[in-house]
Amino acid sequence: MPRDTSATVAFVESPVQLLNVLEWAHSPGPLLDGVPAQQRSGAPDLSGLTVVVLSPTDPMSRGQLRRMAELARDAGMRVRWEEARGGLTAPLHTIGGLTPMLRRADRIVMGDPFSRYVQLLLTVSRARDLVVVDDGTATMEFVSQLARGERLVRWHRRGSRSGARDLLFAPVSAAARRRLTPARRRGVEVFSAMPIEAPEGITVTPNTFGWTRAGFGPPRLTKGADLVGTSLVETGVVDPESYLAAVGLLARTHGVTRYFAHRRESAEKLHTLHARTGLEVVRPDLPLELIARRGPVGRTILSFPSTVVHTLPLALAGTGVSVVVCDIDPKWLTDSASPRAQGFLDGVTGTARKAHGLATVAA
Repeated sequence: MPRDTSATVAFVESPVQLLNVLEWAHSPGPLLDGVPAQQRSGAPDLSGLTVVVLSPTDPMSRGQLRRMAELARDAGMRVRWEEARGGLTAPLHTIGGLTPMLRRADRIVMGDPFSRYVQLLLTVSRARDLVVVDDGTATMEFVSQLARGERLVRWHRRGSRSGARDLLFAPVSAAARRRLTPARRRGVEVFSAMPIEAPEGITVTPNTFGWTRAGFGPPRLTKGADLVGTSLVETGVVDPESYLAAVGLLARTHGVTRYFAHRRESAEKLHTLHARTGLEVVRPDLPLELIARRGPVGRTILSFPSTVVHTLPLALAGTGVSVVVCDIDPKWLTDSASPRAQGFLDGVTGTARKAHGLATVAA
């Protein structure tokens, strides 16, 4: 039998999260009643699943989310677009308008358990089943912090001191962490393509990108290599000059012709990158897993530590595309980078090499 998606509300704030809600809804789910997943088939009825888009402000994310919302509607989901950050009163209007639906929901699916918005909405919901779908590498950190009983803090935030807003929001964050901890009458599932060792009581369901592979491609392969960009400069982790130098060296050494920009990379940095390297900068209108699967795409895709070193090998399985990782040199880190940054980034690429047998290049 297909996965039951009735009376389900999903909160997404990025196109990748919405892609993974689609993957979750079309996946066979965890083992049910002793029946192996491969024996449970059939198209899911997605009419009972409502996706709530808590729209971000940056134009690239909004554009990709619009495209992903179209795909979700085509798949049979109901999509509700909320201008959740459209002014001082927007959060009140959003939460007030969603409360009746949240009260009726039996299951909540969320892409970002670190989101204050999502944490606040969790306090309104009475749902007993909670699902966390991939939000990239952040999912690994979420599970680790939950297992250690720590407060939920994004890995790239420096230090442990809390600001005034953190202190005011602390009770809500603590309540969300309790909700996301499995209990006798509350189920928690993590749907992920990442290597996760979940604490006892959490069900981990692998994301194999079956929906993506069934609906897109296989791609036409080009002779050159492609390089996947990262927003580590924008988050203050990596020095801009070091990053640009590394991109230039990789491009010259490996015959890179295209640079796939992360949706949060600044226009100024990308302009400088193009001027220095001559690379064609591509601003994808969909998550890279779909873009690569649709093609055309290089026979080799190089990437710095990123979610895609785990997801692209799955999405592009059987296509002949090789994914290669480039570690972040500790010398590239800024003085303001979190002390956890190097270890976390090394873990992302190290686990990808182990799981998918990826090659490594140096910059």
